[in-house]
Amino acid sequence: MTLTVTAAVDLDPALICEIADGSGQAAAAPTAWQPAISGPASGQASGAAVRLAPALLGEVQRRCEQGRAVLRGGEPVYGVTTGMGALAGVRLTGPQQLVHQRNLLLARASGGPPWLAAADVRALFAVRLRTFLSGDAGVSGALCQRLADFLNEGIVPAVPCTGAGSAGEIIPLAHAFGPLAGIGQVLGTGDEVRPAAGALAEHGLAEFALGPKEGIALLAGVPGATALAIRRAADARRATAMMEAAAGLSIAAAGAPRDPYVAVCARGDDILAGVLARLRAFIGDGGPGEGKPSGTKPSGTKPSGSGPSGSGPSAGRQAGGVQAPVSFRVAGPVLTQVLRAHGALTAATGRALAGVTDSPAFLDGRFTSTAGFHGIDLAAHCDQLTAALAHAAEVSAARLHRLLDPRVTGLPAQLARTPGPDAGLVTVHKRAAGEIHALRRLATATPVGMIETSGGQEDVQSFAWEAAEKLRGALHHAGVVTACELLAGYQAMALAGRPAPPGCRGVLGWLAGLVEPIVGDRPFGADIERILRAPWPAAGAQGRWPAGGQGE
Repeated sequence: MTLTVTAAVDLDPALICEIADGSGQAAAAPTAWQPAISGPASGQASGAAVRLAPALLGEVQRRCEQGRAVLRGGEPVYGVTTGMGALAGVRLTGPQQLVHQRNLLLARASGGPPWLAAADVRALFAVRLRTFLSGDAGVSGALCQRLADFLNEGIVPAVPCTGAGSAGEIIPLAHAFGPLAGIGQVLGTGDEVRPAAGALAEHGLAEFALGPKEGIALLAGVPGATALAIRRAADARRATAMMEAAAGLSIAAAGAPRDPYVAVCARGDDILAGVLARLRAFIGDGGPGEGKPSGTKPSGTKPSGSGPSGSGPSAGRQAGGVQAPVSFRVAGPVLTQVLRAHGALTAATGRALAGVTDSPAFLDGRFTSTAGFHGIDLAAHCDQLTAALAHAAEVSAARLHRLLDPRVTGLPAQLARTPGPDAGLVTVHKRAAGEIHALRRLATATPVGMIETSGGQEDVQSFAWEAAEKLRGALHHAGVVTACELLAGYQAMALAGRPAPPGCRGVLGWLAGLVEPIVGDRPFGADIERILRAPWPAAGAQGRWPAGGQGE
């Protein structure tokens, strides 16, 4: 598929995701998982191709010519007629300026593996193209076309995942865009990297001759953090849907009282109202026949080895007494905060795409130094979503632990068919505990702890790129915890021996297509991986699952 771009604003998050991997997931609820931790980086990419409208390229070229006319006037311009960083006071001679833009991409490429996945690199190119098409960078239409050529030819530079220790992103961006000029390496198949010059020749492309200001423009701003944040925000939409399903399944399996999920509890908070409505759609009203194991005694009595249960007239008060453990009751507010943090990050990526991130930028007929490279907006909101995911994962793991407890569910201990001879799902919870431990290490404030570089000229950083990479890890660990809870909920409903609430049947049917019935101990890691990586069904118009599945 080829996408025609007629204006810079066409390259919105949905189109960037379409170019990255063909998903377009920033605009709609995702239907397939994009793993937060990729396998080996590979040059194989399946995103959309890009066609730049001639009129748009003509406008970019017009702005370029205006900027170059200003440069010919002789005024000093950082990184064009001067050195960079601590060497900004060094004025370059005419001959030095002719090679300076290419030279900027050489020594700054000081990173190494592991490399970004191909889809992330393609998103980076799409964001860089968006910022150039605005005209702020003063680059040529030909450079914009060459960025599109790389996307269309499937050439994927080898870009480091981490190690961006500068005030902006000059290290990874030098790796990303050096191959335009035949510098550096590109991804091959599997773990292979190969020289960029050879890849250009294979695709019939010459090494691009960078014009005035085009080298520093390629290194400017925060296109990497923006692209990674857009991609992780798309991942988070699917992760949040899985978390809601897992919470709903656990609430139903435990027979938790329904009071915390009634509509009035969301007064003043529309996002919470939506979450509670979806949870109610999963769990039903908790009336007779729902939310308790078969054969349970009336409320207030305790079968041997089980928790309190019953089927009294008050909806939702049949198991666990008047109150379930806190991890069940706070599911709504916890999931709401994940959605709220996701919305804030989405807004931050919109500001990054629309704002001035080049420096120096060609604004109002002159080159202006800006702070658009700092990226604190993206760093802070990546961190906010990471923290929200960490808390949600901890709450998920707590619910999972409660599901293993007969005092809470009335089900066999550790959800084993034959407790004692079988261990049941106790180590599934321990897997979740390990993922939580790893996730906690990511839930720190990334911009805190600045390090002076460039002889003090660059004396602060936001580490926005690193914050986006931490979010990638957080999504992975939270996803594993959610898969563990889904597995436990699936087994709990199977052991309950009763019809599932209608709203749970869709997710149970999805799980049944991935997980064989658990009749004894087995290596559960394979089940967790299948849940984690399987396509996620699209919800219907009301956010409900398709009918069918276990319990019908």
